[in-house]
Amino acid sequence: MKLVRKDLEKDNAGQVTLIPEEPEDMWHTYNLLQVGDSLRASTIRKVQTESATGSVGSNRIRTTLTLCVEAIDFDSQACQLRVKGTNIQENEYVKMGAYHTIELEPNRQFTLAKKQWDSVVLERIEQACDPAWSADVAAVVMHEGLAHICLVTPSMTLTRAKVEVNIPRKRKGNCSQHDRALERFYEQVVQAIQRHINFEVVKCVLVASPGFVREQFCDYMFQQAVKTDNKLLLENRSKFLQVHSSSGHKYALKEALCDPAVASRLSDTKAAGEVKALDDFYKMLQHEPDRAFYGLKHVEKANEAMAIDTLLISDELFRHQDVVTRARYVKLVDSVRENMGTVRIFSSLHVSGEQLGQLTGVAAILRFPVAELSDQEDDSTSEED
Repeated sequence: MKLVRKDLEKDNAGQVTLIPEEPEDMWHTYNLLQVGDSLRASTIRKVQTESATGSVGSNRIRTTLTLCVEAIDFDSQACQLRVKGTNIQENEYVKMGAYHTIELEPNRQFTLAKKQWDSVVLERIEQACDPAWSADVAAVVMHEGLAHICLVTPSMTLTRAKVEVNIPRKRKGNCSQHDRALERFYEQVVQAIQRHINFEVVKCVLVASPGFVREQFCDYMFQQAVKTDNKLLLENRSKFLQVHSSSGHKYALKEALCDPAVASRLSDTKAAGEVKALDDFYKMLQHEPDRAFYGLKHVEKANEAMAIDTLLISDELFRHQDVVTRARYVKLVDSVRENMGTVRIFSSLHVSGEQLGQLTGVAAILRFPVAELSDQEDDSTSEED
């Protein structure tokens, strides 16, 4: 993402002009937009024209519109963003108050104006405009006959390719069909890796599987690379890291990211940091439940006691339509930071973010046990009974 201009007033009202440069920037833009914001961007509008003879025709004309945002639609697979709203600025082709949909695209400038830019939104712009925040981890999660090639970016887990091949069972005295199908499967996975992984950016490629599938696959891949003199794979051999996973499905990627060998290798990536924070939370919940809270009310009470060491919160909560509810989450984040706590904002498109979403989207690891909160809850419920 490229920041072209930033004009903010003292009360944090104002506008920001940005140019999304990569597909992931569309995800950042989706998180910046809210209903009620003002969006200015170029778009194509179908305009009816009448000639001197009275015949009516229509032309597609590119024009710049300013919309009051009413609906936002994001397609995570295609990374496309459509914004629907009403026109709020004079335009020769579009009447004031008329509805229009703008499709935001990479490399096309837009200006976003808000009545209030809060700390979470401003932080996201900083992150989006920092070139270090890019997809530096790739993963191949596989079992016999199924493989997912994923890019693990700081904000989401993107499935770039899915390879499925039917592998016949081994038969007594005849394994040729099984072996041929397995070789065909491995070859398709190798092709998908070369097509979808940019080795100039990616620091590490995880190859995760149950059993010996990952070893057999890596042996096959590098033997073929030597035979065909595939410099791309041979030069990047050191980036491949084999780890265990329970299956070849996407959800098994979390196990691979939790592996201590992987965590040390990926220690400088945000994705691994989020997975570790969630893992620490679950361990704390198991061993010291008085130091692991989830749910907004419990976490807020822990924050009042200045007990929060690490706050885990899903970015989905900041897209809440209700301004008061959204402000409540922003206030929690700011307060935890003021009290010298760590805040980790999880992406709802990331495997770890999906899991946090199942825990209400907000959780906290505490500095010290706060047992009386759960006791208070029990007292209040017994009173209601």
